[in-house]
Amino acid sequence: MATRTNDIEEISKMEEGVATSTEPNTNGETSFYLSTKAVTIIQKFIAEVIGTYFIIFAGCGSVAVNKIYGSVTFPGVCVTWGLIVMVMIYTVGHISGAHFNPAVTITFAIFRGFPWKEAMFDDIYVQVPLYIVAQLMGSILASGTLALALDVTPNAYFGTVPVGSDGQSLVMEIVITFLLLFVISGVGTDDRAVGELNGIAIGMTILLNVFVAGPVSGASMNPARSIGPAIVKHVFDGLWVYVVGPIIGAIAGAFAYNLIRFTDKPLGELTRSRSFLKGQSKNNLSEE
Repeated sequence: MATRTNDIEEISKMEEGVATSTEPNTNGETSFYLSTKAVTIIQKFIAEVIGTYFIIFAGCGSVAVNKIYGSVTFPGVCVTWGLIVMVMIYTVGHISGAHFNPAVTITFAIFRGFPWKEAMFDDIYVQVPLYIVAQLMGSILASGTLALALDVTPNAYFGTVPVGSDGQSLVMEIVITFLLLFVISGVGTDDRAVGELNGIAIGMTILLNVFVAGPVSGASMNPARSIGPAIVKHVFDGLWVYVVGPIIGAIAGAFAYNLIRFTDKPLGELTRSRSFLKGQSKNNLSEE
């Protein structure tokens, strides 16, 4: 009876995320309870791996299929990138925040929109590196899948390589990633934004950026999107552009939005019109 009571207490602690236990009980058996905080970070890691995997699989897959078979067309490639990003935001955004991009993770961490430390590792800067590892893993796995499933010749390479000079592609990557993070900061971090539409806004931004920058730089906006295919196919020409450019553009875009963020009050407090703002209305009612 005492053993059962102790087990129940341990389970209660596990549910609260305050402890784990690996000590033997009175029957000589070892019981182990995984903290819910550990479960949470594992769930986030898996969500980022899966989300990034399918973004690269669909987006880069459309590039490869178009180059091999010519059946997707350039507008189709643009739409595919926008749609898959939008779909994965709505699918796992509530679990991991739907970063899928090291530049996004680093930028959010710099502007304190994302913690470097996870609650269960208060003294270790673990969360940001973990997200980046998950994103790179998802990209590499998806690139490997495409390399196995498709006859990817050098002419059908689905990664990103500067079409012109490295400088031209660098400028393009900085500008389009600036726009991406400016939009993400607006619809994803500002309480006054219409939260239900953030996936659509971000997906459409990706689509527009690929339309404009795709023929010049490949429109990466994401170091993981470029690193995965480069590792799998051993194509490293101009790879630094797709690491440096998106990070600079992302930080600049988020910084610019923070400059014009003049209040943290929700839109419902600034205007009496609450139609079309169901999510904001729910928040206001819960506060009251």
